[in-house]
Amino acid sequence: MKIFVAGASGALGAQLVPQLVAAGHQVVGMTRTAAKQDGLRALGARPVVADALDSEAVASVVGEAEPDVIVHQLTALSGKMSIRDARHPDRSSMAQMTNRLRTEATDHLLAAGRAVGARRFVAQSFGAFRYARTGGPVQTEADPLDPNPPGAMRPVVEALLYLEEAVTTIDWGEGLALRYGGFYGPGTAISLAPDAEMAGLIRKRRFPIVGDGGGVWSHVHIEDAAAATAIAVERGEPGIYYIVDDEPAPVREWLPVLARALDAKPPRRIPRWLGRLAAGEMATLMMTDVRGASNAKAKRELGWQLRYPSWRLGVTKGLR
Repeated sequence: MKIFVAGASGALGAQLVPQLVAAGHQVVGMTRTAAKQDGLRALGARPVVADALDSEAVASVVGEAEPDVIVHQLTALSGKMSIRDARHPDRSSMAQMTNRLRTEATDHLLAAGRAVGARRFVAQSFGAFRYARTGGPVQTEADPLDPNPPGAMRPVVEALLYLEEAVTTIDWGEGLALRYGGFYGPGTAISLAPDAEMAGLIRKRRFPIVGDGGGVWSHVHIEDAAAATAIAVERGEPGIYYIVDDEPAPVREWLPVLARALDAKPPRRIPRWLGRLAAGEMATLMMTDVRGASNAKAKRELGWQLRYPSWRLGVTKGLR
């Protein structure tokens, strides 16, 4: 098939494009940065340059490509995030731009897909930290999302909900929204690269366990996330899928293991009140109260098989 990947030069796009090419698809990769074209060619894609927030530019490059499937992997989360950004994502320029990419750019890509007669649309959503903080530690697609997220998170949550609703209700094709877990591995904030941001904080012991560390996180290796996306390009019923590994785990369990894999000292422990004072309510909830997700639907309906079914294996063998 002809596949149009918006955000092809990002962390997931860089893993996805070679998998699509290896499967025999023709891939057109869109980037906003002209300097990234050679990198996309090296991955096997035909590069095009366009600003995703420019509706005419998007319509032009998609119209020229005439894809069967559009994959939306656009975010603006590759820069450095400050403590202020973590406390107030509603004020973060990266988060604000990503919210626009999940709303305005989604509309532009959907309109272009309709115009060229694309038959499928696969979009990046995000699942972690959005689940209702009730019930058991692991949620499914049928369980409710948090009806009262922290105020600073609401613009992010609203943008994700907008994307999911827009994509999964199209009437001209099949729309799938993939709620990825927390990424780790090459090109992400958790890797062995010298500029990997979260890994750097862990090495400096600036990523502590807050309170009881009972917040349950769902991770996914970036290669596995790309593999699930490549499958969703070809099959799967319209709807929402959690793309996470087999082992949701509380912070107090996975963070010390990750620290060892990074050759870092064990993480510090601080009381909940201090975590709230230092990093804000949202970060404290992430460390203490959030729920994980089940990948049963994705494995069952997509036939997805993980190379790293557990973060335990992934952080010891997959960070490179």
